[in-house]
Amino acid sequence: MTDRIRSLAFNFLFFSGSLFFSITLLWTLLLPRERSVGIVRGIYFGYMNFIEKYIMGLRLHIEGWEHVPKEGAFILASKHQSAYETLKLCEILDDPAIVLKRELTWIPIWGWYPKKMGMIPIDRGSVAQAMRSIIKGAERVKSEGRPILIFPQGTRVAPGVKAEYRGGIGKIYKDVGLPVIPMALNSGLFWGRNAFWKKSGTVSFRFLPAIPAGLPPQEMMQQLEDVIEKESDALLNPDIQ
Repeated sequence: MTDRIRSLAFNFLFFSGSLFFSITLLWTLLLPRERSVGIVRGIYFGYMNFIEKYIMGLRLHIEGWEHVPKEGAFILASKHQSAYETLKLCEILDDPAIVLKRELTWIPIWGWYPKKMGMIPIDRGSVAQAMRSIIKGAERVKSEGRPILIFPQGTRVAPGVKAEYRGGIGKIYKDVGLPVIPMALNSGLFWGRNAFWKKSGTVSFRFLPAIPAGLPPQEMMQQLEDVIEKESDALLNPDIQ
């Protein structure tokens, strides 16, 4: 099966499946949050995993699991190249809270799920409002003992392209006092930003050693950028294992 045919089939199943499960799983929104998350994670993300693997031919290779805490709150700072990691990290991590645009929670039906899952929506009315909403959400998630997932560049960036790391993660790091786990990846080689046509192959996620809590924020951010960019560049060879 060619990648063009795979992409057509995958895109149809992706969008139709998302609509179907957004409607048929509405009843889970009436359940306690943890129960709702467990059902949605098992059904919807299980479905996504199936069509990624068996329709699109996308598989996942993970390195560095030993760097991810088995329990408790931490900050996972990931390179962002594709929608793939947003979906996949919700599947493989234990109940993460994603820092996301508040506007996503306004999408009819679909937007109710991020609210129920306890994500961290950003009020972008002003820089001060945005930071207050991030810190308030991060403190809530920390108290719940859940990981906080943030994409420090704030948007998807194509492989090999350099883009600024924004200061929000430095503020979270300083105010909530959690270690940061950097994560490199190469998903954009297969599922590009806003790309209709995708490629089969093996996506690599590489979890890296923790940056401990308590460093000056600028020092943490410099370490973070250096290691994520270096390791993501190293993964641009899709045959790397």
